[in-house]
Amino acid sequence: MNNKNLWLIRIAMSIIALLSIGSAAAENLVVGVNPDYKPLAYKEDGQLAGIEPATAAATAKLLSKKLVFKELAWQDLIPALQRGDIDVVMSGMSITPERTKQVDFSRSYLKISQMAIIRIQDLARLATPGAMYQQGIRIGVESNTTGESFAKKNLVSATIDSFETPADAFAALRAGKIDFFIHDAPTSWEIAQSNDYNDLFALYRSLTEESLAWAVKKGNSSLLAELNQALSTLESNGTIKMIQSLWMPVKVEVGQ
Repeated sequence: MNNKNLWLIRIAMSIIALLSIGSAAAENLVVGVNPDYKPLAYKEDGQLAGIEPATAAATAKLLSKKLVFKELAWQDLIPALQRGDIDVVMSGMSITPERTKQVDFSRSYLKISQMAIIRIQDLARLATPGAMYQQGIRIGVESNTTGESFAKKNLVSATIDSFETPADAFAALRAGKIDFFIHDAPTSWEIAQSNDYNDLFALYRSLTEESLAWAVKKGNSSLLAELNQALSTLESNGTIKMIQSLWMPVKVEVGQ
């Protein structure tokens, strides 16, 4: 990532922090987020950053609400929503039939897919389309994600290891404990852009087709309507596109 983009991101993070303060009289919008998913949601210099926090800040401003972030482990987001501890999950969550039984989703704001990541040293052995379907291949996934669902359903000849965070999976990949790490396309984009991952290689082949959206508690139709209206406004005025372009300035071209 070049210095200009880093500067823009730091400016955006400052805006997120200011908008999060809000007015003391404003109603809270409590947003659940798992900050382990760069560039969707992560920590930078101790502050939340990424597409989700920036879009949440713009949404709260539109709704005249005070933005309050609550950082949670990925697997704790939906339970926290169901208990009423948070109002909405804004954390790169894909719409799935299973999750739709548990929560209500907003309209989608981003289309993604699952992709595979390997070590540079394994390019000759694992870069071909059929490599991950071979007997004995070791697959790493993040727990309770669509990547895990894909692997368990489709990679029947593989050994599948589930990790609590992407960082844990990357450590296993680098240590040679797994051959592939399957995760969302924005993770592959981050690998391509950052010098922190120059020992890894993202295979830009779509394994799934998914829609990201925000989740609210089942039956919370009033908040859902507000969020959908806010998304429509942010799409029509170009805010969504600007935010996504800031954190994902290069479009990832994927093969089928």
